[in-house]
Amino acid sequence: MSPKRYELIVFDWDGTIMDSTGLIAECIQLAARDRCLPIPSTDAAKSIIGLGIRESTAQLFPDLDQAAQTAFALAYRQHFVARDHEAPLYGGIRELLAELDHPARFLAVATGKPRAGLERAFAHTGLKSAFHYSRCADEGFAKPHPDMLLKLMDFAAVPPERTLMIGDTVHDLDLANNAGVAAIAVTYGAHPADLLATRASINTVGTVNELAAWLKQNA
Repeated sequence: MSPKRYELIVFDWDGTIMDSTGLIAECIQLAARDRCLPIPSTDAAKSIIGLGIRESTAQLFPDLDQAAQTAFALAYRQHFVARDHEAPLYGGIRELLAELDHPARFLAVATGKPRAGLERAFAHTGLKSAFHYSRCADEGFAKPHPDMLLKLMDFAAVPPERTLMIGDTVHDLDLANNAGVAAIAVTYGAHPADLLATRASINTVGTVNELAAWLKQNA
């Protein structure tokens, strides 16, 4: 079996593997209500998906002091943890991951979730064994800092030119560009196609089936 072009393929989680962006936005809005803060629109709430909780809170509510930001983050976590099992995988994701399974390839996750959140998602979906490595926002620098991809490439001993990032937000694409890694943008998640088009990527796909077809041909 010959090596594939990309030896390390890294997926974002929310909005790329799991159809959770609507639930995340709703929980952000509920937390804002609980804390008597201006309730962001669904689009505004989705715009920060992919960032770490501290970074996203600061972006949504920049005038809050540290204590108020922490209180909002806790309110969000309470809502989301109680319901994160409700979010389904996108149709075709299991089959795609099985198709990508290859002795000469590593699969990984780079997510804005904390480690505890990703482990819950792995448990709910049974997908932990599909990935060789994962990196979370509370284990280093959050997106779009290149830390996540740099660590994953180091773990797998794969260079940037053999690494591919797949994500649904500009934060994912910025992460890839900052790490010198090629990226695929998916438009079925949190950020719309016109926003994703403001960042460099080697391709944009609208469905999991389109992503699978591109990977079969090119990866």
